[in-house]
Formats: sequence, C-alpha cells, structure tokens
Amino acid sequence: MLIESDVKGANAVCAALTASQEPQFEVTWVTSCAEALRRLPQPGIAAILVDLFLSDTRGIETFDRLFALVPQIPILILTSPEHESSALAALQGGARDYLFKDRIDGFLLPKLLGRMIDRAASIEALSAEKDSAQATLNSIGDALISTDAQGRVSFLNPVAELLTGWPRADAIGRPFAEVFRIVDSSTRAPLPDPMSIATRENRTLGLTPDCVLIRRDGAEAAIEDSVAPIHDRHGQVTGAVMVFHDVTAARALGAKIAHLAQHDSLTNLPNRALLNDRLAQAIAFAQRHHEKLAVLFMDLDRFKHINDSLGHGVGDHLLQSIAQRITGCVRASDTVSRQGGDEFVVVFAEVSDANDAATCADKILASVRRPHHIDGHDIHVTASVGIVIYPDDGTDAAALLENADFAMYQAKDSGRDNYQFYKADLNSTATDRQVLEADLRQAIRRQEFELYYQPKINLHTGAVSGAEALLRWRHPVRGLVSPAHFISIAEESGMIVPIGQWVLREACRQGKAWQEAGLTPIRLAINVSAVELRAKDFVSGFDSLLRETGFDPGMLELELTETFLMQDSISTGEVLAGIKAVGVRLALDDFGTGYSSLSHMRRFPIDTLKVDQSFVRDVTTDAGDASVVTAVINMARSLHIQVIAEGVETLEQLEFLQRHGCPEAQGNYFSYPLVAGAFAELLRVAP
Repeated sequence: MLIESDVKGANAVCAALTASQEPQFEVTWVTSCAEALRRLPQPGIAAILVDLFLSDTRGIETFDRLFALVPQIPILILTSPEHESSALAALQGGARDYLFKDRIDGFLLPKLLGRMIDRAASIEALSAEKDSAQATLNSIGDALISTDAQGRVSFLNPVAELLTGWPRADAIGRPFAEVFRIVDSSTRAPLPDPMSIATRENRTLGLTPDCVLIRRDGAEAAIEDSVAPIHDRHGQVTGAVMVFHDVTAARALGAKIAHLAQHDSLTNLPNRALLNDRLAQAIAFAQRHHEKLAVLFMDLDRFKHINDSLGHGVGDHLLQSIAQRITGCVRASDTVSRQGGDEFVVVFAEVSDANDAATCADKILASVRRPHHIDGHDIHVTASVGIVIYPDDGTDAAALLENADFAMYQAKDSGRDNYQFYKADLNSTATDRQVLEADLRQAIRRQEFELYYQPKINLHTGAVSGAEALLRWRHPVRGLVSPAHFISIAEESGMIVPIGQWVLREACRQGKAWQEAGLTPIRLAINVSAVELRAKDFVSGFDSLLRETGFDPGMLELELTETFLMQDSISTGEVLAGIKAVGVRLALDDFGTGYSSLSHMRRFPIDTLKVDQSFVRDVTTDAGDASVVTAVINMARSLHIQVIAEGVETLEQLEFLQRHGCPEAQGNYFSYPLVAGAFAELLRVAP
C-alpha cells in the first residue's frame, strides 16, 4: 500500500515498482491516512510505503496511527531531507527503514522493499515458531527452567512456577540457586547447583538420588531431573536447561509397595519373608555373642468356626486384635510376625534361659484369653504355643520354625490353651499326625466310620431310657481309633463338619430303623462340636436332615460343650433357639468343668445337665466331688432340668447317685458302648 497525497510522487513510486521484474509488486494507492486506516485491516497488504506529511496528518502522528493499527506490517518511510528528523523518529518507533524521495528509481526501491518484506516474513515465521515452542513448553507435564551463561534464570514454564513457587516475572534474571533450592532428603545438606555444573563442564547430568526441592514458601517436594547445556550455532555454551518433575507420590508409593512386600496387609506385622530375614539376623547376632534366643509359634484354637459362623470380617478384626495384644506383650527389640491364617511367630532376642520364654508365653496366652469385643460380639478365644530355643533346638531359621510348629501341635494335643517346649520325638509325632489327617480325609468315602451306642439308665426303674451315639473310626491299618485321637485333628482341618453330618444322619437313620422294628422308643443323644454348630446354615441343614430320615426330633438330644456357649452370646442364642424350634432337646456335656456353667443355665434353653465323669469317679472317696455332684442334682431339680451322671463304673457310685436322687446315669457299670445290632438286642430284653 502506497500512502501519498502528492500525485507526482505517487506516480514515481508506482512507476519504479511496476517496472521491476523481480520481485513483482501490486500497488494499492491511497491519498490520506484516514483512507489507509479504513482499508488496512483487509488482508493482502505485505508492506506500507508512506509519506508522513499527508493532507489529513503530518509528521510522526501519521506513523503512530498506522503502526498502532498494523504493527505486524513493515513500514518504509518516504521523506525529503528537510523532514528526515520525522523519519528518524518513525524508525525509532518501529518503522523498518526510510528513503529519500529524490533517490527513488526502478532498481533501489524494489530491492529495498523486497528485502524488507522477506525480513518481515522471516521474523513472523520465527515468532510463530517461538510461540509454538513456548506453547509446547508451557503445556508439557514436566517442569522446565533455563538459564543464561551467567547462571541467571531466563525461562520457567507453568509447572516449574508451581513446583518452585516462583512466578516467571519474579524469577527471570535471578540467580538460579536462589530460585531452585535443593537439599539431600536424609542429611538435609544443600546440593551443588546442577545448572552451573552443566554450563561449566559442558555435559549432561542428573540430580543425585533422594533430592528434595525447597519451594519459595518452604514446602518440600521430592524431584528427579535431567540437566543439559545449551549451545549456539557455533557450539559455544550459552546456558543450560533443566527438566524435572515431582516424584513425591511415586516415592511414597514405592515405599508403600516395599512395606507391603514385607508386611502382612491385615495386621501390618512382618510377614514370612521379613521374619526369615529378622530371624537370620537374630541368629547371627546370638552366634557372635554366644547368646540364646527363643522362637514361639502360636496358633489360635478353633479359629475356623469363628470365620464360619460370624463371618470373615469379624475373623479379620479378631486377628487384628490378637496382633495388637501380642505386640503389647513383647519388647520393641522383639519381632512379632503373622505367618498367614491364624498363625503368629514371635522371636525373642537375648533370652537367658527357657524360663524367660515360658514367662513370655504365659503372658501372651493370658492376653489372648481375655474377651475380645468385636462388632458387638464378645469373643473368647485361646491359643496353643510351641517354643524352641536357639541353639538347643536348631541352628538355622528353617529348623527353628519347623520344630516350633511341631511343639505347637503338641500343645494342641495337650488340651490347647497352653505352651509346650520342643522335644526331639515331636518330629515323629507331627509326621504321624499329618498321615492321620490325610487318612481322615478319605474315611467317609471309604465308609470307615462306625457308631456305637451306650445305654442311659433310668435309676428309678432300671429301664433303658436312651442312648448316646459314640463315633469310632475303624482304620484299615490302625484298627479301631478312639475319637480322642482324631477329633481335634478333624476340628483343626475342618473335616469335623462333614464327619458331624455323617454322624447325625447315621444316628437318625438308625433310630428310625429301631422305631420301625417295633423297639421301645428311646431318646438318642449325639455330641455336636462347637465348630459344627458355628458352621453356616447348620440349623437349616439339620432340619432338612430330620425330614430326610423321618426321625422324630422330640426323641433327639444334642450334647453341647461349654466351649460353644462361651464363644458369643448373641449368635449362640440364635443357634440354640433355632435348634429348639425344630423340637430337639439340648444337653450340656461335662457340666461342672467350666467356670460359668451356672450362668449358662439362666441364659440358654438347656434341658439336660451331664455331670462330668471326673466328679463321679471319686464321688464315694472325695468329699469335694461328692458335694459338687449333690449340688448339681439339687440345682437341676430346682430349675426343672434333667440330670444324668456319666462315667458310672461301680456299684458304690450307683448307690450314691440313687441316694441323692439322680434320675439317670450311664457308664460301663451298666454297659459298654454297643454296635447297633447288639444295642437292639438289649432293647428287646431290657425291662
């Protein structure tokens, strides 16, 4: 666009430009500044030639108005020598050049204008490239800072502003070390300026590990970075650039993953892997200092039925409570580990003798034994503990743990809720137990179980009033195995539930068969373990079994142990109410051996008390036992509860019971347990 009020001057410019072959120009001529301002916003103008002295504006005002509207279009000033000062002012304000009117010709003007247009295009391209690069740097997820050769900050992108706490306007021109303060996370010592190193040594480098950036406001962030020198086109270092990012969350996640790899997720105790490492270290320390250490292997008693009856959520909370109590019983230098399930291991370092380990085991057992208040339930649980001493019972971690496990099973076989020290012969005992458990799993399929029936005698009439069904296992190699040798294994392995179902079904089937044979109807008593009663859907399954066999539920009595009644009063009451609703009677076995038996009589619908044989055995020779038996009989009479004494072996015991009004008894004095056929014959001949 040519802006010229003088027609002669305008023609000269047009002639000079149109005569040019290279480059070629298309000229738009306007005579006033106002007309130019109207037409310039339209596209297509590559350059402006303007005489500053027009009909409607004069001097620098002309340039200012044009430049304010289109600063991106290069402007060439056409002037005369007397107005050169105005041209120089325009040049300082942003004009690209000026040319005297009397020097316009077909060679100089096209060349000058062409170079000006090319330079403007190059500048615009560079500006667009710079804008694109800056937009890219501003949008990347990493932080970026650059410095000049003197180590002053020359650029920050928004992420860098956020991480350092320095706005770009405040940071530009400041020393890099002032904007970017870094320290070692462990020692808190300041770290060297990586940008200075990259500039001085002309090499790429990264920050030291565990580097922490101190924000302008004092907040901290763990970072990782890469620093590289910046070179000009001659290869000279002109500064440095750093790309870095916040790894605080990543490091925290890494630390959490590392922790989870070595700790139990439920209890946060060391897991099996970390225990092995800690135990190996403890053994090495004990060996160097000629000291002893103890390892306790603990397993909860009958934990499985808590999961089965109250749910895994309650079971998990119980394990957490157990973990807290064990930890509260040991020193900070000791290790408490959860091995999985309901197994825990404690490593006691620096024990002087076995008595120290026994004292700790007693303390743990007492702590575990206290009621656990979980989700509205009062749960009573006990544990069995095996103890080994280094180096007496093993010299490496594997041997100590294996032998402690053997000792723990010995504690279970010794009645649970106790501890046992390892003895060398336990290895064979544990192996035998494993073999017996494997055989037990096949016993139902191989039809190796049998039921024996021990008569119950009415002491007033002498008639058979009932029978207790007793389980026996006829092992193909071991012969007849007593329940005392396999019931605990069945409970621990979970096999007690299918075995119990078989006993119930077989006893009810046999009772129905005796009724159909016309024999005198008697009440059948069946022992049911706490594990069975806690099993899911026990009551509904039991009801279905009675309907399946057709046995009269009124002639069936389930014998419970006090262990079941102590577990949880709410769920226990629900199970017992469900059994009573079916029409079955309930008996409390081994009465008198528990500490809270009397309270159970008031809280639960018990129909019968069985006086434990340990009291009956010495009833004629021990005044204390005689008092207990007499008290139980009198109490039951006042509560309208049936009483039966078990374990009667002699005539003297029988006469004592009769004198004190005991209504029923059972024991070998009357009859040993009989197979079904022999018991049927007894019913036929009995009065």
